[in-house]
Amino acid sequence: MSSIQKIKLSTPQLLWIILASVLTTGAMRLLSFYVPVLSNFTPMGAVAIFGGAYFADKWKAGLVSIITLFVTDVFINYLYMNKVILWYGNSALWLYGSLLIMIGIGSLIKKANVTNVLLASLASVAIHWLLTDIEPWLYSSYYDKGLLGYGESLLMAIPFERNMLLADAFFGAVLFGGYALIKNRFTSAQVSGAQI
Repeated sequence: MSSIQKIKLSTPQLLWIILASVLTTGAMRLLSFYVPVLSNFTPMGAVAIFGGAYFADKWKAGLVSIITLFVTDVFINYLYMNKVILWYGNSALWLYGSLLIMIGIGSLIKKANVTNVLLASLASVAIHWLLTDIEPWLYSSYYDKGLLGYGESLLMAIPFERNMLLADAFFGAVLFGGYALIKNRFTSAQVSGAQI
């Protein structure tokens, strides 16, 4: 893979990316509703990292991530609760905040290669894990309010974070690898066209 060249997105391109992100994430979250072992196996982290790495306008990466999470949250919460929930309190803040930090982590990638994308994925999952487990630790009755309670909350989240790490690796390979293939093919076609 090569050095990152920032993508300047037009409004139609941005809308197509949002739609693709919502549909893909929604499909994976729907699948995890019926197959709970796949819980948290979604492209959300990979999309945030990719957007942070490649989008010239970071606010567009944030917009894709926030809209995708919001729309799919409304959908999945309806499946679990049988009612429309637009905002689910403190836990949403930790989740949205972790997504925005993932975009920042993605923006640190200067060269797209397996090592850098995996390191960004590991850092993103660690941030997600540490932040999103604050809310159940502080505001639920499941865990003691001391550090041991926070540690217990983190331990209980390991299956979800493992799935997120696997999803980031899989969807990261699809996004970063797919983009590199398309870019190389497009560049090769331009070069060969110029030679004719």
